[in-house]
Order: sequence, then C-alpha cells, then structure tokens
Amino acid sequence: MELHEFDGLPLLSFSTTPTNEAVMFVRRILDIILASVMLLIFGPLLMLPTAILIKLTSPGPVLFRQKRCGLNGRVFTMYKFRSMVDHAEQLRVELEAFNEMDGPVFKSSRDPRITLIGKVIRRRSIDELPQLFNVLQGHMSLVGPRPPLPQEVARYQRWQRRRLSMKPGMTCLWQISGRNEVSFEDWMKLDLTYIDNWSLLLDLKILLKTVPVVLLGRGAK
Repeated sequence: MELHEFDGLPLLSFSTTPTNEAVMFVRRILDIILASVMLLIFGPLLMLPTAILIKLTSPGPVLFRQKRCGLNGRVFTMYKFRSMVDHAEQLRVELEAFNEMDGPVFKSSRDPRITLIGKVIRRRSIDELPQLFNVLQGHMSLVGPRPPLPQEVARYQRWQRRRLSMKPGMTCLWQISGRNEVSFEDWMKLDLTYIDNWSLLLDLKILLKTVPVVLLGRGAK
C-alpha cells in the first residue's frame, strides 16, 4: 500500500507485487553476485562430476531443457541436470496413476523414469544447479515461486495465476515447508504469502533455511 496525490487529493494505491524499483535493482545485483559465486564454488565440486556421471551412466544429453512460465507467464527455457531417461516426456501420460500430488502438477517417488544417478541428485537438489544460468540470464531469481509448466498454468484457477506476478526462483517458501509433502493449494497459498510479504530480508531468510532442507533432502522426490 502506498500513499499518492491525485489532483491535490490523497490517494491510497494498492499493488500485489513489490513496486520499489531501487530495491528490485538491488535484488537483481545480489542475484548476479550470489549466482556467480555459487557457480564458481559448485561448478568444479558438484556440477562437473555430476555431468560426467550422467554421461557415463545413461544415454542422452547431460542437461534437460524444458519450457516453463516465468514473470507474467512469459515462457522461457529452464535448465536442469537430466535425472530421468532420455524419452521421459513421452512416457509421462502413461504414469498418471503414479502421481502423488493433487492439482495439475505431477510428482512421484516411484517414478520409473528416474535413473540411478537421478535419484541421488534429485534427493540433494543437485539437479537444480544449472538454473543458476537462468538466474544470470534474468529469467529467474534465487528466491521466488517455482516456475510452472505451461500446461499446468492452463489449469490454474484465477486466484492461482497471481503467483506469476513475480519472477520465479530456485527456492521458495514451498521448498522450505516440506516441498512435495505440501498440498497443491497450500503450495499456491505459500507463494502468494511470499509475494504479499516480499522483502530482501525474507529472501535472505529463505536462502538460509534452504541449506538444511537441501542437505537433509526433506520432501524431495
């Protein structure tokens, strides 16, 4: 909520997203700096060995590229380490019975498409590290609602679409609140709570709380 003046009269203005351009610019600079540092640290320690193991243990590309919806629904290509067999997308329809989530998303701990290496890197969220390049490109932030698939967005209720009003992130309130143990509706509510209460301090708190969640693999599938 902000106070403005209109023709000499005080006017209250409401916005569903942060409007302070200076603070958002600081956020973007922090994204670039932190993503660059993380790439320098995790590149040789985790990303390079992971890429080699994926290449040696299963046929197909090292990186998995998928269209996702970003800020205001704009479609971009998101990167992940491939944790499934190469033709996993074609097998998705046959596996709906394995879905353990409600709503339009698909998550399953029994997904037969996941490779041996895939199980390990998904458990520790190592498969998400290539998204640091998405952060540097400006398609994502370190913190923000997770980017959904276009077909998931097509099935959103009207109130759920507001989660697209902020740039998607690598981690979020859902990530630190149990991930796949959280129902789809509660997941959406967590994202809207994040948007309505956003601040740089909140981003920092989420980043710090993400560390033990990733190390313990809580809620990962």
